[in-house]
Amino acid sequence: MTSSSIPQPYNDDFDNHGGGPSYQFLDSKTHPPPNKYYPHMFQPLSLGPNIQPLPNRVIMGSMHCGLEGHSYPAFVPKLLGVIDKHGDSLDDLAEYFAERARGGAGLMVTGGIAPNRAGWVAPFSSTLMNQRDMEKHRVVTHAVHTARDNVTGVVGASMICLQILHAGRYGMHPLIVSPSGTKSPITAFTPRQMTTSDVKSTIHDFVNCAILAKEAGYDGVEIMGSEGYLLNQFLVKHTNQRTDEYGGTYENRMKFPLEIVSETRRAVGDDFIVMFRLSMLDLIEDGSSWEEVVTLAQALEDVGVTILNTGIGWHEARIPTISTNVPRGAFTWVTQKLRGAVSVPLCTTNRINAPHVIERSLETGFADLVSMARPFLADPDIINKSRLGQHEYINTCIGCNQACLDHAFVGKTASCLVNPRACHEKELEIVPLSITRPKRIAVVGAGPAGLAFATTAAELGHNVVLFDSAGEIGGQFNMAKQIPGKEEFHETIRYFRNKIDTLKDRLEVRLDVFVTPEMLLQDRGNEEENGFDEYVIATGVVPRIPSMPGINHPKVLSYIDVLRNKVHVGKRVAIIGAGGIGFDVAEYLAHRTQDEQQQQPLSPDEVGVDEFLDYWGIDKSIEIGRGGLLSLKQQNEHNQQALTTEETLEQRSIALLQRKTGKVGASLGKTTGWIHRATLTKAGVEYVAGCTYDKVDDNGNLHVTIKDKKKNTTSKRIFEVDHIISCAGQIKRNDLANALKLQHDVHNCYTIGGAYEAGELDAKRAIDNGTRLAIAIGEKEQGRGQKEQQNNCIEKNDKAANEELNDFVYNHEIKNMGVETKMIQIMKRFF
Repeated sequence: MTSSSIPQPYNDDFDNHGGGPSYQFLDSKTHPPPNKYYPHMFQPLSLGPNIQPLPNRVIMGSMHCGLEGHSYPAFVPKLLGVIDKHGDSLDDLAEYFAERARGGAGLMVTGGIAPNRAGWVAPFSSTLMNQRDMEKHRVVTHAVHTARDNVTGVVGASMICLQILHAGRYGMHPLIVSPSGTKSPITAFTPRQMTTSDVKSTIHDFVNCAILAKEAGYDGVEIMGSEGYLLNQFLVKHTNQRTDEYGGTYENRMKFPLEIVSETRRAVGDDFIVMFRLSMLDLIEDGSSWEEVVTLAQALEDVGVTILNTGIGWHEARIPTISTNVPRGAFTWVTQKLRGAVSVPLCTTNRINAPHVIERSLETGFADLVSMARPFLADPDIINKSRLGQHEYINTCIGCNQACLDHAFVGKTASCLVNPRACHEKELEIVPLSITRPKRIAVVGAGPAGLAFATTAAELGHNVVLFDSAGEIGGQFNMAKQIPGKEEFHETIRYFRNKIDTLKDRLEVRLDVFVTPEMLLQDRGNEEENGFDEYVIATGVVPRIPSMPGINHPKVLSYIDVLRNKVHVGKRVAIIGAGGIGFDVAEYLAHRTQDEQQQQPLSPDEVGVDEFLDYWGIDKSIEIGRGGLLSLKQQNEHNQQALTTEETLEQRSIALLQRKTGKVGASLGKTTGWIHRATLTKAGVEYVAGCTYDKVDDNGNLHVTIKDKKKNTTSKRIFEVDHIISCAGQIKRNDLANALKLQHDVHNCYTIGGAYEAGELDAKRAIDNGTRLAIAIGEKEQGRGQKEQQNNCIEKNDKAANEELNDFVYNHEIKNMGVETKMIQIMKRFF
């Protein structure tokens, strides 16, 4: 069951109570009436006479989620001392896709599956090489093909393709190969150069994988030819210096992917989708020219591709392509440029996360199809909610990467910051109104943790009262949404606001209320209210104030002063603390003049695409340089023009300081940290590591001692500034919880989010805590007598006495470390 269930009432166009229309309504002779909300999005698409038509124009794109299985021997988990949570089964993957099929997904693509061992992304990752591998996949295709759409009632409307991915030199293991043996800048191993025989056997392995996919019940395959993986590596001189028939001229360099597609089509017949993910914009030096992209696209059409999907950027490219600071639909123009050159359907992608963006992309002719991956993690019902015009109820992907890609690249099971159930559907089951003995629960704090708990508990059937001292919900998300590049955080607050509205019969919100223990406990014994059965404290954090002389000087501000209270900040700034908050404050001040500081933050749709492309040196014509990059000369000319603008002249001088001697910002997200550093470097922010904060003098200047670890020296420095902003961490704000437990002997009290663990402002952990605790309370309540429930509550928040609950709510990532994570850690340590 899904926690993002579609609110009532349902659209009258469909009967959700059983039958519903049969799939025959997509026959070429009869079409369903146009959708009155998004007519282009829900226009069926024919893929040929022998392939089932697509019911809509959205593809759920490929994403490795950690559920794809493995290829390691049975003794490996025990040898590494880890738990093999999923074993050899793909049951969890099947439910992951089935839930999205029920949510209206028309065509889905699995995460990358290697055609041979050299193609592994990580040690012992999933392969499809033989009959044993094939049999494991039948549960996935069966689950998709027997799923009943929650709105239309149609069974089997969804299709699924298996992505065949050979990592080439991007593999994180010692068996990797590449066209010419050149090492990738983002992996530890040097690949072996493939012989001509290796190339031909790899072609055979791709074809074999496709044949096995068809036998397993998949409706097609997507051949991964972009993002810098093996096929992409053959296409460009950047990585292909071969002198045999697969190197040299572009005709030779594209021979490898063409032979794979040609032989695959010959082997699987014309009743099977063959999609090719084509790198249309490499964003690297010596990447493909646009002429070469067109040449390959036309050749792929000639050898039988069904769909051409757009690939943007290699993984080693130093330009963001999918993170939250990329504007919505920033690369749809690339796909549009190929229209007219080929006649097969073209699919556009990257940072498309809302139905109106999909509709605009299709209506304006950018593409025939739109591919989204992460938005299906955030909300498995995004298609059906769009179908019914319920876009305000969509849990929108904010593009943060924190729980999906950041997990995938270190071998963890993926999830989603705004939807912890993603990839954990069987573990975190939420059945609406399933609680047989509803409790009355007080939740204090309407930030991410409190909102997640309150809405989940109310959906399960509990009666919840949510308190907050502020006049609006959202907590620290209301500060985060003001940071340039984090405009999508508006959407999460909007989602929770509307979710609360659908649950108003069981979820009461009381804002502008400062809660005291006496307030929560005063209605004990009140027959009308019956008191609270549980207390959930999600009061978040307060800033940690560094200890040094002069810290109370008027020039010293906290990040809350700047982001929430909008205190005027001068032109010269020193920021203490280079964690996520310090970087956010630097980003906020670097891209806002003193006058602009009072302006309202942009909405996600207001972020400009052209400004983004110019800022990162992307050639909008794709005809000047290779790989879609402007030359250094052109970028310098553009930067020089920017330096003469009035806005740039008003920019602040910012120093970002940290105590640690290592790289500044090392704790930032794996896939986004480099973007934040690059952005602030472009803005002229100075990074200073190894700082000891000595004092703030009478003039408000900051005195520090700087240790240079490399030179083994120390030096003194005075930062003469207008303001010092403290971003030196946080402290748990759990005084209310302590008062309830210690002064009032309340045992059924829980803390979640920052009130449980401060650390960085970690919304991923906060929302996960809240969701899991609501489920845990429900599970403990089910089937128990009242006395047993009371006894069980006595030490619920005591880790020693209640290890099971704490492992489920707070420690599950540590407890569930898998083989892939452990192997990647070992590889990094020794290589």
